[in-house]
Amino acid sequence: MDFTVDLEGRVAVVTGAAGGIGRAVALQLASSGADVAVTDIHQRVEPLCELAAEISQMGRKSIATTADVTDRTDIDHLIGDVLNAFGAVDLLVNVAGVYLTDPIREYSESAWDKTMAVNLKGPFLTCQAFSKVMCEQRQGNIINIASDSAIDVAEGDGPYASSKAALVTLTRHIAREMGEHNIRANVIAPGWVKTDMTSFVWSDPQLLEEAEAGVPLGFLAEPEDIGNVVLFLASGASRYVNGQLIVANGGRV
Repeated sequence: MDFTVDLEGRVAVVTGAAGGIGRAVALQLASSGADVAVTDIHQRVEPLCELAAEISQMGRKSIATTADVTDRTDIDHLIGDVLNAFGAVDLLVNVAGVYLTDPIREYSESAWDKTMAVNLKGPFLTCQAFSKVMCEQRQGNIINIASDSAIDVAEGDGPYASSKAALVTLTRHIAREMGEHNIRANVIAPGWVKTDMTSFVWSDPQLLEEAEAGVPLGFLAEPEDIGNVVLFLASGASRYVNGQLIVANGGRV
C-alpha cells in the first residue's frame, strides 16, 4: 500500500474472501486497522479459516463464516455471526463472482443461471440485508466489485458482461436510495487481474503478452491494486463519492 488509510474501529465484511481480490482486500483492510469478517462458499472453508487466522495474527479481530451469497438463509446466518462478533458493520465489500464464458448462441441455461445468481443476485441479497443494519446505524459503506466487461464488448463475454453491467446499475440505485441514511455505495470495475480466475491468461506466455499489449500501462494488475481502490472508497477521503463506477484497468477500455 502506497498511502495511509486509518480504519481503526471499523468493521468490514468481505465476500469471496478465500482467494484473489477478496483475500487481498481483507488483508489490506486489516492492515489499515479494520476488524474483518471474511466469507466464501462452503467448499473453500480451509483457505477462509487460514485467512481469518492471518488477520488475527495482525492484531485485528476476524471471523470466518462460510456462506452461499445466493442463499438468503446463508446471508441471514452471516449477518447474525457478524453482529454477534462485532455488534455492528461499517463496510460491505462484495467480491464473490464467477467467470463463465461462451458465445451467446452456445451459452447453456445452467451457466446463465449460475452467472446471474452469483454475480447479481448475490450482491443484491447481501446489499439488501446489510443495508437494513446500516440504516439502523445511520451509516454504512458498500463497495461492489464488477468488471470492465460491463463497459466493453468481447467475444464470449456476453452473459458475464451483462451480469456485471447490471451490478453497476444496481449499485447506482442503492446509492440513490440509501444516501439519505448516510450510506454510500460505489462499484469498481477491474480489468485483467492476476488471480486464479484469470490464470489461463497470465500463466501462458503468449496470452500474457497479448493481454499486456492491450493495456496502455503495459502490465496486468495485482489483487492489491484493486484493494487500494477499495481502501480509498472505504476511507474518509471518499466521503463525497457515491453511486460511482471506478474503472481500474490500466486504460484497457
